[in-house]
Amino acid sequence: MTSVLRLPVAAHSHQLDSPEFAALLDALTAEFAATAEQHDRDGSFPHRNFERLHELGLLGLTVPRAQGGLGANLAQTTRVIAAVARGEPSTALVLTMQYLHHASGRGARWPQHLLQRVNEETLRDGALINALRVEPELGTPARGGLPGTVARRTPQGWRISGRKIYSTGIPRLTWLAVWARSDDAEPLVGSWLVRRDTPGITVNETWDHLGMRATGSHEVVFDDVLVPPDHAVDVAPASAAPELDASLLLWMSVLLGAIYDAVARNARDWLADWLEDRVPANLGAPLSSLPRFQEALGQLDAWLFSNRVLLDAAAHGAVPAPDAFRIKYLVTNTAIQVVEKAIELSGNPGLSRANPLQRHYRDVLCSRIHTPQNDTILINSGRAAFAARAAARKTSPAGVAGISTITAKDAS
Repeated sequence: MTSVLRLPVAAHSHQLDSPEFAALLDALTAEFAATAEQHDRDGSFPHRNFERLHELGLLGLTVPRAQGGLGANLAQTTRVIAAVARGEPSTALVLTMQYLHHASGRGARWPQHLLQRVNEETLRDGALINALRVEPELGTPARGGLPGTVARRTPQGWRISGRKIYSTGIPRLTWLAVWARSDDAEPLVGSWLVRRDTPGITVNETWDHLGMRATGSHEVVFDDVLVPPDHAVDVAPASAAPELDASLLLWMSVLLGAIYDAVARNARDWLADWLEDRVPANLGAPLSSLPRFQEALGQLDAWLFSNRVLLDAAAHGAVPAPDAFRIKYLVTNTAIQVVEKAIELSGNPGLSRANPLQRHYRDVLCSRIHTPQNDTILINSGRAAFAARAAARKTSPAGVAGISTITAKDAS
């Protein structure tokens, strides 16, 4: 398989949009799918998949071109994530975290030498980076609270101590963006950049989940881990309002949606194959010949069509960034619906460990746990709708409902 960095580039087409690149992604899907069941069964981390991604030049897909990467846009990145997820979704989740970090623009606030080092190690060595945020006592940081992980000031630098869980990709990560607080009277809160091989880091292999079993999301313990003073790369006083990058939230929603949409498409394809192959003795023909199952497959395809339209629109900039989390909510819940319907139609065969459908079901359910979760999305959406209505009433003439001042987005 040829590296994407060496693909022929047509004068009118970016290499990431070329037919050659599409063929490369198809081949990568098939390659990763060949070992997906084994990684799921034994919970092993797919190291070889990341070696292949590095060989192909894809670990630096969203590193900006000015820094030596491919500088992919959201639509191009979504196609890569979807292809990888069709093969092995845990690989796609780790890769999504890598892409979000490099596409976020947060590195612009880092010391230049650190940004350059992380980018160079990504491109040269295949280094991976991810944030370590969740803690046993705190739960998800999105629901508030200060981290229990503490960075102490010392003459040598920062000394970090704490415990993180759900550390996705830790078996292969090189760089850890550790969410912590300083020991100041008014603490700084944010990310400290830590290299994985720094003394004092212990990985406890606790990850044994129902789905996405190959992500290697183990517990990580930091015991007085020393990092240089300038490795507090993205911190601010705890009292400061958090900075939210709307474009990054859109990227996250689309890429997470693409992963679980791909899982649902695998389930749909398994069901279609099974319906064509299953010939009950009392029927003497495949189940696919029955109108009931033809209608059912048509329903699945209609649901998946709606997912594709939403993801494509968002990836190409047709969805406002404030609506990003609605994309995640709609796409992932539809993906679950598709797989559940496939299980309902197949019955016992779909739940057999010998068939991949049960694996797709366990994987797609994991879409619910990614931040923000469904209740948060809907509460914030409803709160914004009521706020928009109140604002419209204040600015409308007396006795006028003010409908003309409410945008289509607000009304939705």
